[in-house]
Amino acid sequence: MPPAIAGLDTAPPLASLPPPSQNAIASLGEPLPAQVEAALWRGDQLGGPVAETLASGFAKLDAELPGSGWPFGSLTEVLVPQFSVAELRLLSPALSALTGAGRTVALVGPSMAPHAPGLRHDGIDERHLVWVDVDTPRDRLWATEQLVKSGSFGATVAWLPLVRAEQIRRLQVLAGRCKGPVFLCRPLNAARDASAAPLRVVVRVLTDWLIAVEVLKRKGTPLDATLMLSSVPGGLNKIMTPRLRWPSRLIPVEPSHAVVSPAAAAVRERSEHAPASEP
Repeated sequence: MPPAIAGLDTAPPLASLPPPSQNAIASLGEPLPAQVEAALWRGDQLGGPVAETLASGFAKLDAELPGSGWPFGSLTEVLVPQFSVAELRLLSPALSALTGAGRTVALVGPSMAPHAPGLRHDGIDERHLVWVDVDTPRDRLWATEQLVKSGSFGATVAWLPLVRAEQIRRLQVLAGRCKGPVFLCRPLNAARDASAAPLRVVVRVLTDWLIAVEVLKRKGTPLDATLMLSSVPGGLNKIMTPRLRWPSRLIPVEPSHAVVSPAAAAVRERSEHAPASEP
């Protein structure tokens, strides 16, 4: 027979344990300590920040993002109908704040080469940009992994049109060591696929210099509304006239081919005002 282990042979059976005291039961209804309450997240609330965040530059959007901004040490997917049209309109304010503070931003495989004057108009200092020119899906993914793994960039923006779910999961794990946000720009049809990214947004360009942003996934309750955000490119702010501020008001009521000559217009006007003939 094996020897008894100290402490195990002397423990009372479960049935002999005393019932909880009335004071212990009453303490369950008391408020939690402030430190515990601050760290507690409930499923019906918008998630709190698990790390530092960066303001997006849009007050409406920050109000709907956990932590009131783009999360550090985590992936954010930006889904667009077409590359190089809407993603930088959404991200430029945040990238401008980073480069203005001397932080380096990495761009991996953008569909178009960065246009330095245009970026400068948006307040982005091109001296703090690193452009990684890659084309194939394998090279895009490898370069993104190396930059994210280094964790030394203020932000990483990667265009990944072809990437698998397990590869995104690996990037999410690697992003935990980053001291800035990591953005993955993907096509809109990827919204149907599962993703390990904690935050996913869809952005589209509208008329009147607006962008429409849908938050597909976030920590907390879903967001059903579409956010309409004003996003005028920086180069147009100083030269834009009031008429150009609202392009939708300049759309003609009739197409140009409907314009007729003055003589034909006079004939048509007389025919419209002529009394109807009796049958």
